Amino acid sequence: MKETYVSGIIGLSMGTFHLDAVIENGAKIGAICDVNEETLKKIGDKYNIPDERRFTDWKELMKIDELDIIHIVTPDQLHREMAEASLAAGKHVLCEKPIALKREDISAIVKAAESADKKFMVGQVMKLNPSKAKLIELAESGVLGDLYFVESEYAHDYATILNGWRADPLRHGVIGGGCHAVDLLRHLAGDPLEVFAYGSHKLLPTVDYNDATIAVLKFRNGVMGKVFISTGCKRPYTSRTLIYGTKGTAIWDDSDPENIYLHTVDEGGVYLKKPSEIVKVSAKHHNITREYEILLDHIKNDTPVKMSAREGAKTAAVCFAIIESSMTGKPVTPDYEF
Repeated sequence: MKETYVSGIIGLSMGTFHLDAVIENGAKIGAICDVNEETLKKIGDKYNIPDERRFTDWKELMKIDELDIIHIVTPDQLHREMAEASLAAGKHVLCEKPIALKREDISAIVKAAESADKKFMVGQVMKLNPSKAKLIELAESGVLGDLYFVESEYAHDYATILNGWRADPLRHGVIGGGCHAVDLLRHLAGDPLEVFAYGSHKLLPTVDYNDATIAVLKFRNGVMGKVFISTGCKRPYTSRTLIYGTKGTAIWDDSDPENIYLHTVDEGGVYLKKPSEIVKVSAKHHNITREYEILLDHIKNDTPVKMSAREGAKTAAVCFAIIESSMTGKPVTPDYEF
């Protein structure tokens, strides 16, 4: 087993989070890449990356044998080619979410990832921030009883950042950002059997797709779900989540960014009007340090990746179904075959 793993980061807009994660996990930054030369110089200087390890062409970065892990932190439209090339070059891969925007690209990535002898992780990082991790722990501990309703939302005003790759008609808000909320509910309740959605378009005139969507999800075992996604909302970013069970309810609202309100029943089964517990937990939306730590653990111990290419594909499948339902006005069964 190697003592120190070496990472190459492609894309430096969000890539600085990945650079910090590498350092905080005691790994090594082997190379960086960005098409913007000014950004490349600024970040390279900040992190003391040698000039010969700075690239504007990601294919040149791939030629460095020393690299163990490639971080794909680029526009979603570029993921397929980079993922296939990274795996073909014998590298482990950490690919930002969503895995891709087209079913054919997702299928190709899944095939490449499952055919390779390297680890491939999709960066569905929302469920790794401390609040979401605690919500998952509460749900899985049984303290809430049997789940019967789960709800999450992704509300993020894209008005000032809607340009370039984000303006691509394929990057519907449901998959581009809403995949976070969908992925969390899949983790809590499993794969939805059916979705039904409505959408509206009132806030982002420069895009053709709905900028607000609400979807109802039907899971197994009588569990219901709801997802609300707005990429034009006039409010601070939020990823509020509610979990309802037969013995209690957990409420996380970003307006109170350090608390989870846990409501349970007393010994007689009577609902307590005040929270039975207020769980102090911080909100760190992009906990990439933990994400990278998990990937390193999978690599070192050769364990199956939970946030795998196929899991990323299933989340995308639900997003595709929500978009289709909002356009047709009919229930849609997600297609999980990739």
